[in-house]
Amino acid sequence: MEFKYISRINELIDTVIKNESINMEKCVNVLFECIQNHKSIYTFGASHAGILSEEMYYRAGGLMLINPIFAREIMLDNEPITLTSKMERLIGYGTALINSKVKFERNDVIIIHSVSGRNPVALEIAEQAKKDQVIVIAITNVEYSKTVKSRHVNCKRLFELADIVLDNHGDVGDACVKIDGIEQKVGPSSTVIGAIMVNSIIAALTQKLVDNGMENPPIFYSANIDGGDQLNQQLFEKYKSSIHYKY
Repeated sequence: MEFKYISRINELIDTVIKNESINMEKCVNVLFECIQNHKSIYTFGASHAGILSEEMYYRAGGLMLINPIFAREIMLDNEPITLTSKMERLIGYGTALINSKVKFERNDVIIIHSVSGRNPVALEIAEQAKKDQVIVIAITNVEYSKTVKSRHVNCKRLFELADIVLDNHGDVGDACVKIDGIEQKVGPSSTVIGAIMVNSIIAALTQKLVDNGMENPPIFYSANIDGGDQLNQQLFEKYKSSIHYKY
């Protein structure tokens, strides 16, 4: 039996290594400066794009300073599930969301994940971040995004607003495996590739922090090892000025 999905993901990983390493290094440097200057790091994604925010948040081996922006209306436990699509397309929702949840400061960083990069919720958050002089990192699919029109009145797509663009190089529509006998592909690639990129960045960032003298970087210990809770609490107290979620 051939597992086409694994083969395609391996191809995409090779493409990302070849084409995105420079921009990933830029992300490492931007996040390093952000931490050194005691600024804040935020993440956002709507619906399935929000899985990357969950991947980076409150997880063993993850960066404690990640502040996800979550909203009930665009989470996947909604019924009807189509509400998430309606809300991410609703003009004004992103602006209202960010103004109610975040107080940006200059030189903060936000990582926004949107595969198509066309929906207003992500675009409005990016626009507000830019107004507040926040560095915007976009994780998107540039080829896909160029085939669609923005759903926002500003006519922009996410890759056109970001300071740094990380391209997942997936297929248009995200699904990446061709099935003989049907038109629709299966197997979305954006979550896997996005997770590989952000975890690679966090690993490189942590090494850079240590190499520059940080003895106890803010990386979560597993809560399921003895002493993990206590070690995490100590780190939280040390870095709490850059942590904006309740712990």
